[in-house]
Amino acid sequence: MRLNRILLSSALVVVALVIQVSVLSRLHLPGAVPDLLLLTVLGLAMVYGHVGGSLVGFGAGLLADLAPPADHAAGRYALVLCVIGYLAGLIKPETGQVRSAIGPMAVVVAAALGSTLLYAGVGALVGDAAARHVGLPGLLISAAVYDLLLAPFVVPGIMALARRSEHDPLSETSAAKQATDISSGWLSSGTGLRIGGQRGALGGLKTKARARSTRAGRIKGVKRL
Repeated sequence: MRLNRILLSSALVVVALVIQVSVLSRLHLPGAVPDLLLLTVLGLAMVYGHVGGSLVGFGAGLLADLAPPADHAAGRYALVLCVIGYLAGLIKPETGQVRSAIGPMAVVVAAALGSTLLYAGVGALVGDAAARHVGLPGLLISAAVYDLLLAPFVVPGIMALARRSEHDPLSETSAAKQATDISSGWLSSGTGLRIGGQRGALGGLKTKARARSTRAGRIKGVKRL
């Protein structure tokens, strides 16, 4: 990943994690907790692609695993967000811009359901049966509803920031300057050749005109004689 991507992703992930731990988790909403970190990973993955999305998801999940109050095995949520970031990056639009909000909203719902199921599945493999006591259907429904309500306020802004960070003014200026220099060089060389060709052509035309005029003078002289 490039430096601007790393800096922007790190800043957004840290801010999202702080808000989720200090604000959203203390709302004590029924069911699941709104996953601001998941929405951040989705927004970045839909701009950076599957490779960038998987890297951002792994880093964000690992940070969430290590951040207090962590009551599960380290690496569990990192695996979940890595898979979600990879899959979300596969639907990255070619132009980098989303034409309709239906696609991202569908991605948010699928990611909320998939992350919950994957997190519960990994927990079952390591012997964590907390999802069974809480109720998996309630977690799925509440996670999808909360993330879907929060997504319009988070995902478009994150995608806009990520797209803006992709355009480096310094690199664009240098590239444009280089392109201008190259194009001016081509134009100057082409113009010189064309001017030389035109000069040669004009010289040839003048020579032919003089020859014709000389012949015409001779012909006229013959007629006069």
